[in-house]
Amino acid sequence: MSIYKKILKLPLRISLAVLLSGILAKMLEWPYANEIILYSFSTIGVLYVIRFFNKREKQFVDYTKLVLVSFWSIYGIFTILKLPYTLFFLIIMAITFVLWFVLEGTAYFLDEDRRAKNSVAQILWNFALVIGTLGVISGCLLRILNWDYAVHLLSLGITIIAAYILKDVFVPESSKIDEHNNEEFQL
Repeated sequence: MSIYKKILKLPLRISLAVLLSGILAKMLEWPYANEIILYSFSTIGVLYVIRFFNKREKQFVDYTKLVLVSFWSIYGIFTILKLPYTLFFLIIMAITFVLWFVLEGTAYFLDEDRRAKNSVAQILWNFALVIGTLGVISGCLLRILNWDYAVHLLSLGITIIAAYILKDVFVPESSKIDEHNNEEFQL
């Protein structure tokens, strides 16, 4: 991760959470689910392009992420609108995902100095993300097998992941206050 503050971080997170909500609404066959998904994919695509062009220093991995997000958004729009040639976008998206994973991979999710300094709250949020991911995977597999409560498990997993994405929106960033536990003040 670079030193500069990420541009459009909050709107992109909100768009991702709305996309997950739209997918959940589509699973539950609620009205306007397709419109929510279409709006979310469009917003994510436009915001990421703006974010890319506002970035000062661009590297090859940045171009790879731009192609990945753009083709993912276009693929989602084409799929919702039932337009042809979605396979082309899916193939390009898969190739750029593999390329991104080779170039950056899991290092994207680490902090700058690659040292974890997690508080209890961060550990609990990460645990919630793992539970949400397992809920989505289990719900999908159980849905394929037509088991009872598969949709409930899948819905719960999507809701937890959406909450994880939005956690920074509702929780204000705490100021860095130095703790002076059991320290003596010297004059």
